[in-house]
Amino acid sequence: MNNYILAMLAIVVGSGAGVAFGYFLRKKIAQAQANSIEAKADKILTEAKSQQQEIITQGKEKAIQIIDEAKREEKQVRQELHSVQERLERRETMFDQKLIELQNNQNKLQEQANKVQQVKQEIEKLRDQEIVKLQELASLTKEEAKNELLKRVEEQSKADLMARVLKLDKESLEVYDAKARELITDAVQRVASSHAAEVTSTTVHLPSEDMKGRIIGKEGRNIKTIEKLTGCELVIDDTPDAIMVSGFSPIRRQIAKLALEKLMADGRIQPARIEEFVEKAKQDLAIDIKKAGEEALYKMGITGIDPKLVGIVGRLKYRTSYGQNILIHSMETGYLAAIIAGELGLNAAHAKKCGFFHDIGKAVDQETQGSHPEIGHMILKKFNMDEDICQTALTHHQDKAYNIYATIAKAADAISGARVGARKDSYEQFVARLEDLEKTASSFPGIDKVYAIQAGREIRVFVKPNEIDDYSAFQLAKDISRKIEQELQYPGEIRVTIIRETRVVEYAK
Repeated sequence: MNNYILAMLAIVVGSGAGVAFGYFLRKKIAQAQANSIEAKADKILTEAKSQQQEIITQGKEKAIQIIDEAKREEKQVRQELHSVQERLERRETMFDQKLIELQNNQNKLQEQANKVQQVKQEIEKLRDQEIVKLQELASLTKEEAKNELLKRVEEQSKADLMARVLKLDKESLEVYDAKARELITDAVQRVASSHAAEVTSTTVHLPSEDMKGRIIGKEGRNIKTIEKLTGCELVIDDTPDAIMVSGFSPIRRQIAKLALEKLMADGRIQPARIEEFVEKAKQDLAIDIKKAGEEALYKMGITGIDPKLVGIVGRLKYRTSYGQNILIHSMETGYLAAIIAGELGLNAAHAKKCGFFHDIGKAVDQETQGSHPEIGHMILKKFNMDEDICQTALTHHQDKAYNIYATIAKAADAISGARVGARKDSYEQFVARLEDLEKTASSFPGIDKVYAIQAGREIRVFVKPNEIDDYSAFQLAKDISRKIEQELQYPGEIRVTIIRETRVVEYAK
């Protein structure tokens, strides 16, 4: 029991001693830690003060540098301003000097102008005195002396010029005529093409006579619909198995013909079907026109043409003049122009284009107001064609062509239109039309001779100079043109040219 108590006592004493030792040890550790944290805090504070001092020092140094740099920049700016001010002062001084010099020069010029004016007045005074003296000596006024001098100079110059012209004409006329005949004959021989064409009517063949009644329709509604949609007149007479489509426009006649052929093939002829087939005929004709234009340009060797202009060229296939197909005539004119240009050593391809496009205005002249030369010039300008080609279309019916290529195209056009068989009129009709034209122009007083030329496209009227003066000639040309329009039937336009001249012939014996 005692041992047990001793053991318990020993345990209690040991526990108390352990607790006391632990408390002491923990206090020591806590004190050591406190000392360590205080030391760290002192160290951090010391380092912070040191860094603060360094930052302050660096800031002062930076501030000093900024101040120094600002002073240098200020000094530099002041120097530049001073330099600019010096330049401005020098320029101001220079301008002042120039202004003074300019003022001095102006004063000198004014003085010289005054002197010149004085000299001019003195010269005019002397001239007037001389004129008075000359008038006194010659017994002529100023105007009389002037007219007499001009008259003598004119007479002498006329004689000299006339003699020179006659001499040159005599020397060169025979040579030029022979060369021109040779060149034109060769060109005509090398070109041959078809030329006949319908004028104002187209024949449509029918499968039977019964078809005429079906085309007319009940109360004529079918034929009225066809005529309204196509703009052509259908002539139904006693001609067996055929009807006639009449109209001034070949394109409208062709549309009517194609529509009739399609209707007869379909068998159902009524207003609704007529409208449908007329539209199809227009589409087919548009394709045919484009194809005709492409084929013509291919044959002519002309490329790079706008597709719209190709379509306009194709329309010439359905255009005639005096019974001559204009597309064939244009191709023939282009070939002739190329041959003539080649003989003259010029650009044959360029001349061919000028000749081919000269009548392009006739493709739309029936739907467009104006003459075909003006319309053709406008069309070619719109498609940016060469100026030679545009001017050829404009001037190919005028006396004076634009240049050598326009002159060649004009000659080729005359050859193509005037050669035998090119136009459908018979010889008797052709002569009768020219005689009527000359007779109409000759009906006015004061006319000496009248000549119809260029297949009736131009008439030249020679008047008596002692009865018709220059001013009356203008009115006479208008009166003749107006009478031709009222009394004659003709395609296209006719150019009226009044010629008034005085010739004096004398022989030195």
